[in-house]
Amino acid sequence: MEKYQEIAINTPSIKLDQFLKWAAIAATGGEAKILISSGQIKVNNKIEMQKGKKLLNGDIVEVKKEKYQVVFKS
Repeated sequence: MEKYQEIAINTPSIKLDQFLKWAAIAATGGEAKILISSGQIKVNNKIEMQKGKKLLNGDIVEVKKEKYQVVFKS
């Protein structure tokens, strides 16, 4: 079983670009957009090019071989 770094989100939903900033993967929104538009981000093992992609609880975001699991906390 693979290990993921869990990133707790305390909002009802989050978009991919916002998640990258929240998890400190990208320092700015501009950096997040560059990572996404250059095909460097995978969501659930598929390259994701939509910065506004809504992430769901349990989704796996992969950036440069690092994997992060989205966990919504209520």
